[in-house]
Amino acid sequence: MYSLYRLPATEELTDNKLTEFITKHSAECSFRYQRLKDAYETDYPIFHEPLKPKWKPDNRIAVNFAKYMVDTMNGFFIGHPIKLQAEDGNEDVQKYIEFVDQYNDQDDNNAELSKICSIYGRGYEMYYVDELGNIGITHLSPMDAFMIYDDSVLQRERFFVRLYMDSDQVLHGSVSDETEVRWFVMKGKLIWEEESKIHGFDGVPATEYSENKERIGIFEPVLTMIDAYNKAISEKANDVDYFADAYLEILGPKLEDDDVTHIRDNRIINFDGDTERMLVDFLQKPDGDTTQEHLIERLEKLIFQISMVANISDESFGTSSGIAMKYKLQGMSNLEKTKERKFTSGMNRRYRLIFSNPVSGMKKDDWVKIHPHFTPNFPANLQEEAEIAKNLEGVVSQETQLGVLSIVDNVQDEIDKIESEQEKLIVDPVVTKMFDGGSDGDVIGTEQ
Repeated sequence: MYSLYRLPATEELTDNKLTEFITKHSAECSFRYQRLKDAYETDYPIFHEPLKPKWKPDNRIAVNFAKYMVDTMNGFFIGHPIKLQAEDGNEDVQKYIEFVDQYNDQDDNNAELSKICSIYGRGYEMYYVDELGNIGITHLSPMDAFMIYDDSVLQRERFFVRLYMDSDQVLHGSVSDETEVRWFVMKGKLIWEEESKIHGFDGVPATEYSENKERIGIFEPVLTMIDAYNKAISEKANDVDYFADAYLEILGPKLEDDDVTHIRDNRIINFDGDTERMLVDFLQKPDGDTTQEHLIERLEKLIFQISMVANISDESFGTSSGIAMKYKLQGMSNLEKTKERKFTSGMNRRYRLIFSNPVSGMKKDDWVKIHPHFTPNFPANLQEEAEIAKNLEGVVSQETQLGVLSIVDNVQDEIDKIESEQEKLIVDPVVTKMFDGGSDGDVIGTEQ
C-alpha cells in the first residue's frame, strides 16, 4: 500500500538512481495520490463513465464522504491548536518556540499538514533560513516531494527531494542532504545548477509525517465503497427521472398525431366506443426501490464503520451527552491517539533540526525540553470541566488542573496571569484591609 525510497548508506545518489526514484514517484502520483486528491476534491469515477444514449436519464451524483471524513477528523484532531510547553518553565526556550511558531503561522501549517496526512497517508515539512535570517517552515504534499532513507532498520533520512513544474511543464527540483541543497532541471536528463547552498541544519532539513505506520489515508480503505455509493444513488436518481417520464400505453384505439398532442398538452383522455377493450396505463419497469434503498443504507453505514470516523451529522448525536457521546466517538478517538503519536514524533524532529541551526541561538539539546499537548475537539461541557478541575485541587499540580479546561489555550500563560492577579491583591491596601477584616485599622505594608 505504501512505499519507501531506500538507498544504502554506502551508495552514492547518482543521476541514474535519482532519475529512477523520480520515475517511481511519478508513477505513485499517477496511480495512487492523484486518485486520493481527486476524491477529496469531488472528482469521482462516476463523472467519467461513458455517456448514456440521449433518451436515457443520465444523472451523475457524488456524495463526497472523503472530504467529510478528512475535515471531520482534522477538526477533531487539531481543531484546538497544539500547545507547546517548555520543561521547568524555561523562558528562553518557551519564548523562542512561540516566536518560531508565530513567525511561520504554525497553527495553520499544522492543520494543513494534518489534512495532507489524512488525504495521502503522509506529508512533508521542509525547513530553511529565509532572507531575514529567520528559520522558515513550510508543508508539502507527497505529490510534490519524497524522502530517501537508508536501508537500515532505523530508516535514517539521507536525501529530501522536492519537485515542481514550471509554466512550460519542465520539471525542476532540489535535493537536500545532511549539509547542503542542490538544484536541478530535467530536460531529457538531469542538469545540475552550479550553485549549491549550505543549509546549516544538523541533518536532512525535512520531516516526513504519517497518518499511521502503514501511511494509509483516512478514507482510502473505503474508497471503493464511496464509488459504489455514488453509482447507486445516481441510478436511483435515474429511476426517479424514468418514472417521471414514463411512456403512456394506450391499447385499443389508434391515436392520430393531433390526439397525442391534445393528451400531452391538456392532460385529458376521452374515448368513444367499447371501453372494455381499451387499456390506458403507463409502461413501467420492475420497481427496484427497496433493493436500492437497502444497498444505499448498507454502504453508508459501512463507510463510517470501516473508516472509524463518526457521522456527527446523524440525528442521534444531537440527543447524546456525557459518556454516551464519548462512546460514539471512541473509534475516532483511537485514530486520533495514533495520529497524535506520529505527529509528536515529527514535531520532535522539527525542533531538533531547528535548534541545531546556529541562527536559532538555542542550545542543540534544548529541543528535548519541549512537550506538545494535544486537545481532541470533543463537544465541550464547561460546567463539567470546571467541576473536574475544582475536584483536582490539591490532588494534582496547578498545571495539570488547568489543562483540563478546554477554554485555556496556554496553561503557563494562565498560571502567570493568576500569579499576577494574586500579587495585585496583596499590594492593594484597600483589598488587603477588606480581607484583613479591618479590626485594628492597620494596613499591611504601612508603618505602625
